Amino acid sequence: MSASTPSLVPNSTALFARAQQLMPGGVNSPVRAFRSVGGAPFFVKAARGATLLTADDRVLIDFVCTWGPAIHGHNHPVIKKAIAAALESGTSFGTPNPYEVEMAELIVRFVPSIKKVRLCNSGTEATMSAIRLARGFTKRDKIIKFSGCYHGHSDSLLIKAGSGALTHGHPDSAGIPASFAQETIVLPYNDRAALDAAFAANPEKIACVIIEPYCGNVGFIMPDPGYLAYLREITAKHGTVLIFDEVMTGFRIAKGGVQERENITPDLTCLGKIIGGGLPVGAFGGRADIMDHLAPLGPVYQAGTLSGNPLAMAAGIAGLKLLEEQNPYVRLDALGQRLRDAVLAAARNKGLPVHVPQCGSMFSIFFTDTPVRDYATALKSDAKIFAKFFHLCLEKGVYLAPSAYEAGFLSTAHDGPAIDRACDVLTESLHSL
Repeated sequence: MSASTPSLVPNSTALFARAQQLMPGGVNSPVRAFRSVGGAPFFVKAARGATLLTADDRVLIDFVCTWGPAIHGHNHPVIKKAIAAALESGTSFGTPNPYEVEMAELIVRFVPSIKKVRLCNSGTEATMSAIRLARGFTKRDKIIKFSGCYHGHSDSLLIKAGSGALTHGHPDSAGIPASFAQETIVLPYNDRAALDAAFAANPEKIACVIIEPYCGNVGFIMPDPGYLAYLREITAKHGTVLIFDEVMTGFRIAKGGVQERENITPDLTCLGKIIGGGLPVGAFGGRADIMDHLAPLGPVYQAGTLSGNPLAMAAGIAGLKLLEEQNPYVRLDALGQRLRDAVLAAARNKGLPVHVPQCGSMFSIFFTDTPVRDYATALKSDAKIFAKFFHLCLEKGVYLAPSAYEAGFLSTAHDGPAIDRACDVLTESLHSL
């Protein structure tokens, strides 16, 4: 992608000034506003491979990857061709279409725990609907989530942890009635004793446990050995539906997601991002006996005008088939390890405390000497140092997530010059701190 042609697009400063007059904070998703790291956001007019082209004609190596979907890099020619072919037939039909059947077949083949699937339009919609389904199936009201795990912005899930393991949450956003929060129990991630206590205190009341099996929304955090297996055991014992939110990790950590890597079978799984190939999408699926409680077969209602949209399905099908053909997971993990090792080596040379959890194509950089295993330890990371590091990297042409508490992503397009240059920039930026 060349920056040699003069841009006809207004620069980022002008665009942001206009946007702030028209949209709250000038953005359509809060983290994009750069409030966590300071400064003003840049605007992007094009993307290709591992790079973004900004409105200011700067080329940036991108480790956000549109927050996960771009596992093949941006604007991949196979995905682009699939969208163009689908576009010839129309943008939306409001009826069943062949693409959604093929997508469902691919999902069921890739993720063995999913026997039936419902397509929707976002990860938020998928998690919200999966929880409603779990409540309808179990005829129970309470749910368990984990502090630091984000599952979209539906009312029941925008709840933050209280001070104790059994504290019922309080709304994490204005506009959510406190009564909604009372049905959500927030526990610390990686804490078996908290799980035991929650189930003991709420016998036959917990409809579901929803978890990011590998956390990606408070930075990247992995479970302790055996933790997910214990979660599967205790939910099965109490007749509670186990929901894996694999919107980020699905098809990225492995072809079958975290559940394939950890050999765990959840009851329901939420998906998104990669299955849309960069277009809006979501899905949830799992056990047939649970899924059959959805309308039109059962009493749990869920619907969507654009669900199974042919353009999103065509893009996602092309992306999933590429994963099946190329099986890039070993290569992606090698890229992730190379980035991790470069950061750790530079931090050691500088004498900086840095923790870099990494698995496959996901990673985080925490400025702390404490291993990060939950929300509380993630918050020990020095966000001010991260903000300085973020801007040093950005000045040198590498774009990390604009928050100290977000996962980073790699794509197959980072292989070669992009990872070489990125490792140099990360090293130089750490030395400059």
